[in-house]
Amino acid sequence: MLSFENTEIAFRYKSNSDLSRARILFSAISNPGLVQVGKSLTYLALKLHLPIAWAIKPTLYKHFVGGETLDECEKTVKLLSKYKLKSILDYSVEGGKDQEAMQRTLDETLRSVVHAAKHPDIPFSVFKPTAFASQEVLTLASENTNIDSETAKAIQFFKESVEKLAKTAFENNIPIMIDAEDSWYQPFVDQVVTEMMEKYNKKEAIVYNTLQMYRTDRLDFLKESLRKAEEGNYFLGIKFVRGAYMEKERLRADEKGYPSPIQPDKDATDQNYDAGVAFTLAHLDRISVFSGSHNETSNRLLTELMEKQGLARNESRIWFSQLYGMSDHISFNLADEGYNVAKYIPYGPVRNILPYLIRRAEENTSISGQTGRELALLEQERIRRKKS
Repeated sequence: MLSFENTEIAFRYKSNSDLSRARILFSAISNPGLVQVGKSLTYLALKLHLPIAWAIKPTLYKHFVGGETLDECEKTVKLLSKYKLKSILDYSVEGGKDQEAMQRTLDETLRSVVHAAKHPDIPFSVFKPTAFASQEVLTLASENTNIDSETAKAIQFFKESVEKLAKTAFENNIPIMIDAEDSWYQPFVDQVVTEMMEKYNKKEAIVYNTLQMYRTDRLDFLKESLRKAEEGNYFLGIKFVRGAYMEKERLRADEKGYPSPIQPDKDATDQNYDAGVAFTLAHLDRISVFSGSHNETSNRLLTELMEKQGLARNESRIWFSQLYGMSDHISFNLADEGYNVAKYIPYGPVRNILPYLIRRAEENTSISGQTGRELALLEQERIRRKKS
């Protein structure tokens, strides 16, 4: 059975000082009170336009982010490639309301697509829909109500932006993944992504949609997506994640008086995730799968399903992925065994990428056992090195 316990493999890319910094960082973000205080102080500093890069860059930023530019990320990409890991560079600047900012983000994301196509160690490109439209615009588009001329203009910019990115990915033969958003404005994102699949996935999966499997409707959505793909004779690219907005989703459902779209508990989410992955492997002739999971059981299950079907470990239609700075014991051990593994690496200016970093800190605090697991493995490796 595949083991994720080998910390020598998991952390061999880290120096002793890197290991110590990681232990200090995860110790800090294991404290919910400290994380909330840090969040409040960070947003206050941003509001007051105070310099904060000096505090953020050597700590959270260094651990979870590749750099401020594509060129700055190259050192990390090369380091990971020594250990058989690929990289996915995600321009993680969030926006959605300022037109000039959205255009700058589009231009940079287009550069990242072309950059990936030219780089053997970057097998995918990626973007977040809310970089090109506000949540309000995407919500109105999903509801198809109250669309005035300004909203219509914003919707058109979003569609044109996604089209440019998908077309550039197609022309450069580099797959592009579109991240998932909140459930109440995901319908419009799904609609646009499906249109791009119909147009650009005629020969292989270039455009990938993202399914948050903590949602109760995503398995049915996956099956319906396959039906449409078979009917329209195109291929599906599916990226699986569990989901990151559970509390917000449940709160809104309660406030608006509709059933929660989120699975009742972690076990149900895990079962839904694994069922989705198993479904794609049963239809690999039509679906390419990208499994973005920090769950050891789900990653192990995927390897077992591949073995049962007699698939090569480096099967090109199947990828494993974890976020940069997290779950190295999964990523590096999978890569060492010959599986396709890519680290998801955000990049961008320090001030602009702070919302992403705050989410990482909060998620590590809230996900049961995540930070404790990271700390235990780091300590295990520290002890191993001391003895050797």
